[in-house]
Amino acid sequence: MRFLWGTGERKHRRQRSLLLMTILASIGMFALVGGVLLLVDPGAPKHEAIKTGGLAGGAIVALYALWLNDRRRKVEEARQELESQRIEHDRSRVADERFARAVELLGHETAQVRVGAMHALAGLAKSRAEYTQTVLDILCAYLRRPYKKTKNDPEETELEVRLTSQRLIEDLLPRLEEENAPRYDLNLTKAHLEFMDLSYRQVGDLYMRVARFEDSNSFHHMLIHGHFYVTEAEANGRFHMHHTEIRGKAWFSRFKSRGIAVFTDTKFGGETKFANSEWADVKADGCTFALEADLPEAWRN
Repeated sequence: MRFLWGTGERKHRRQRSLLLMTILASIGMFALVGGVLLLVDPGAPKHEAIKTGGLAGGAIVALYALWLNDRRRKVEEARQELESQRIEHDRSRVADERFARAVELLGHETAQVRVGAMHALAGLAKSRAEYTQTVLDILCAYLRRPYKKTKNDPEETELEVRLTSQRLIEDLLPRLEEENAPRYDLNLTKAHLEFMDLSYRQVGDLYMRVARFEDSNSFHHMLIHGHFYVTEAEANGRFHMHHTEIRGKAWFSRFKSRGIAVFTDTKFGGETKFANSEWADVKADGCTFALEADLPEAWRN
């Protein structure tokens, strides 16, 4: 407190000194200009000399007033900047607390609580873009948890939680028509995916190694800016990947498709591999490859 009081006292002293100097300078300018005019032209009316001197002295005061207003403006801008920083700091602290609490609730035994935690994370990602990739990573991590349908879960509550995670991932990704959209990566390695639908979305890298696809999964009309890996994965239902553009590598090595796989008019812009892959039924008319690919027999028919 003593230090702050001393600083404020010195500030007031400087202001009083500047004001006194300004007044003295104004009086001096008044006397100087008025005296010079009377000396140069003694016959001139004295009131004109006094008027001109007064204007010169007033100019000094006006300059001081302008400087003082500019200084006050800068001080106010600095205060507002500090206030904005404080508000942003408070918002970040609250967001971090919400994030930590939501992540903790993902391990709750009740399905409804886990669903609520996922929605809380998605809402945080929408309000603060710096959280989006992290939230996507967490939602993908949930889908990578071991899962198998059991008779003990007739209402399929866990499946509903996983479907919520899938829908939120879709909702957080930029749409296909967005220009200069952020590129978010998805790591769904070893994930159990059922009715996953990323159609008309953009991603950076899309990793689905050793994933298991059940029923129908849609990755059509997508733009994959980076790489696409689905090596050693299994698709036991429909696998839709038509009218999609993959600009990086596309590896289907040891991929097993037991249902129909549709790749109509898909563009492969990088190295593409199909080594030891198995395909029950493929529709791949109109596909284009920037680099020569060693296509399996099912793709050639």
